[in-house]
Amino acid sequence: MTKATIRLNVKVKNWEEAIRKGGELLVQEDAVEQCYVDAMVRAVKELGPYIVIAPGFAMPHAKAENGVKQIAMSLLTLESPVKFGNPDNDPVKVVICLAAVDHTTHIEAMRELALLLSDSDKMSQIQSTRQVEEVLALIQA
Repeated sequence: MTKATIRLNVKVKNWEEAIRKGGELLVQEDAVEQCYVDAMVRAVKELGPYIVIAPGFAMPHAKAENGVKQIAMSLLTLESPVKFGNPDNDPVKVVICLAAVDHTTHIEAMRELALLLSDSDKMSQIQSTRQVEEVLALIQA
C-alpha cells in the first residue's frame, strides 16, 4: 500500500461504487487490469457479501487470473458507511481492495490484514484520520 493507493473520507452511493473506486486506484498504479475491478464486483453479486470480514470492514478481491499484474492493495475510508448486505458486519467504513498474484500471496496478505483488524485502536484511528501519511504509519507499525 502506498500514498497513491489510499483515499480517505471518500463519498460513495453504495457498495459497488466503493469497490470500483478502490479498484480504480489499483488500475491507476498498473497493478491490475480494469477487468479485475469488474471481477471483484461480480464476485459480490454472485457470492454475496462474504468480503465483509469484520464489523465495518470489507476486503474486495477476485482471482489472480482475472487481471492481476502485481500484488497490491488499496484502502478507502468512506465518508458515510455503506451496506454490503452482511447483517453481522454492516455498515462498512473501511474498504481494502486486494490484488494477489497467487494463492500464497493472497494468504499472506490475509494474515497481515487479520493482524491489523485485530488491533481495535489502529482500526479506530484509520477510520477517523484525515492524513494518508498517518494511515501508512499505522499500517506499517
